[in-house]
Amino acid sequence: MKDERAKKMHLFSSLVPRPSSFVFRRAIFFCALSAVFFQLASAFAEAQWKEERGDHFIVYYMNDAAKPKDILWKAEGYYNRIADDLGYPRYSNFWQWNNRAKIYVHPNKEAFQKSTGQPAWSHGMASYLNKSIHTIEGTPNFLDAVLPHEITHLIFRDFVGLEGQIPLWLDEGVAQWEEDAKRQMALQNMPMLVGQAKIFTLQKLNATDIRRETDQDKVAVFYLEAISIVDYLIHQYGSSRFTQFCRNLRDGKKFEESLRDAFGASVGSIDNLETLWIKYVMAKNTGDLS
Repeated sequence: MKDERAKKMHLFSSLVPRPSSFVFRRAIFFCALSAVFFQLASAFAEAQWKEERGDHFIVYYMNDAAKPKDILWKAEGYYNRIADDLGYPRYSNFWQWNNRAKIYVHPNKEAFQKSTGQPAWSHGMASYLNKSIHTIEGTPNFLDAVLPHEITHLIFRDFVGLEGQIPLWLDEGVAQWEEDAKRQMALQNMPMLVGQAKIFTLQKLNATDIRRETDQDKVAVFYLEAISIVDYLIHQYGSSRFTQFCRNLRDGKKFEESLRDAFGASVGSIDNLETLWIKYVMAKNTGDLS
């Protein structure tokens, strides 16, 4: 694909007359001048941010009311807990020095939306490509819910990459599983949802992009079910086997092949996983996990 594009560009350039040396030098001058202005503008924008630096994170903020020290302390703790929970290896200098993740606390919603392009209802986002988290100063439950959720997204995607066939429910389930309140909500509500047959089949869950759903009840079920399945896989089989499952998906293996390789033949199909997970949900509800 790149070769074809290069050939097209070469063909296009061969059809365009070459500029005179004067025009060429003037173009170079203006390009250089534009670059200088861009660097000065960027430096000015960065100069407005205050910084709080830790081992794995840099918190950027405008006002002390953002409580950057609290954010940094929580973020460092979540980083260690999440990596341990998910069984992901941390290498030397992993997320350190120039690889540190950045947390931007925008002073208001207008600044947040201007910087991120997020819709009005959004209060936080994670950028995988820039390894950054953006939020708004004063966001409710940021430290206990939004922050661990977004850090989990970054760690998870740092491990599995962006190219693998990772179902949306798995990505979201892992992130919400790290929110203690959401995990408890799933534990309390899933038995009722299973009993009332309001759950997604796992086949449908795999194929659903919940970001396009407008029915809030379905959205709630999607997230609770995702958390519950992640909880089942990690608690029943351990974080190392869960990591292997995610690694298989990262490496391009099909969903059921990834299941079999990581968890064995008994969980080696979508239907088997669904059956075993439902039994787990109901047994956990009654306290009978033998």
